[in-house]
Amino acid sequence: MDLEMVKQFLNDNKARFSRETTRSYRIALQQFFSSCEKNFVDVNAMDVREWMADMQEKGLKPRTIHLKLSALKSFYQYCMEENKIKKNPLQRVQTPKKDDSLPYYLSKRQVVLLQELTKDNPRDRAIVETLYTTGVRVSELLHIKLEDIRWEEHRIWIRNGKGNKERFVFFTHECAERLKTYIKQRKHDSVYLFSNNRGGHLSRVFVEKRFQAFSATLGFRIVPHTMMHTFAAHLAEKNMQQSYIQDLLGHVNINSTRIYTRLMETARKKQYDRYQI
Repeated sequence: MDLEMVKQFLNDNKARFSRETTRSYRIALQQFFSSCEKNFVDVNAMDVREWMADMQEKGLKPRTIHLKLSALKSFYQYCMEENKIKKNPLQRVQTPKKDDSLPYYLSKRQVVLLQELTKDNPRDRAIVETLYTTGVRVSELLHIKLEDIRWEEHRIWIRNGKGNKERFVFFTHECAERLKTYIKQRKHDSVYLFSNNRGGHLSRVFVEKRFQAFSATLGFRIVPHTMMHTFAAHLAEKNMQQSYIQDLLGHVNINSTRIYTRLMETARKKQYDRYQI
């Protein structure tokens, strides 16, 4: 499959798509065309349905399949607009309903176990604490520069967050101490908060592998994105207003934040059940 059209699609939408959207769309489109083994002009609805069935057989969640289909729909809509195809192969493909399950997040006890596990590694401990107390995504974390940190105000400027929008996030005194300990002991200079040996920022793959190691040791699943869900869920459990959580996470649409209100309701039900035993 010639991926030149995919490159053109992503380049032409660079200003509209966030960094994460571009990344996820690229992966989804590469996966589809590798599976289909056809040129984009020859794809039909049956090819798309077979890909959906294959993803379902592999155990992918409806929400994940929905996101991958969104990439394909956006791509073929672009192809129509550019007059590269005469018929959209996704026109008659029904998108599966999103999985309405609640996002996975850590209990406070699990957070403590993770903090204890990483306490002797200043870098890992600082990464865990920053993700948990700020609610930033891993892509945002890796692009934080030292000059973005307002130490006295306990705020961090996120330059290009979700939807390419900037915002400020807050961090705790504990997080500040962990960051200062890490910065003091690292052996190389860098403009980035979390840097590699060459002075650039740490890679996403490196951080993901560290969390895989944490999961293997602790016996429960943790990925960097889990920390964002945990941050929001714990704030919701403390009755923080939805609009505040929305601002901290950088959600443009309040509907993206409402799921954490359901988490709060679930947590309250668990507390009620414990008292009734």
